[in-house]
Amino acid sequence: MSDVPPPPPSYGQQPPPPGYTAYSGGRSTATHPQGTLILILGIVSFFCLGIVTGTIAWVMGSKALKEIDADTGTTYTNRGQINAGRICGLIGAILSVLGIIVVLATR
Repeated sequence: MSDVPPPPPSYGQQPPPPGYTAYSGGRSTATHPQGTLILILGIVSFFCLGIVTGTIAWVMGSKALKEIDADTGTTYTNRGQINAGRICGLIGAILSVLGIIVVLATR
């Protein structure tokens, strides 16, 4: 037997050069810039001004989802966040309209 020490765990592998990014099939990843705003507006629509903030979240969310679907060169990582904000905005707006109807009907 020889007295050769065992190779290190990364034997034969070189570290990636500076600035290296893994290949992602030619598609870049990004977050949609309005994702957080849409989610915040959707959540706020449950508590105050549901008709206004809910409608804004719904419209902005639908527009952002269309932009995401149209951009085939980029993979957006916050599609679920945008969809959740859009749905929360829709529900908040509907609940506000129902609340106004109940208030007006009980007068």
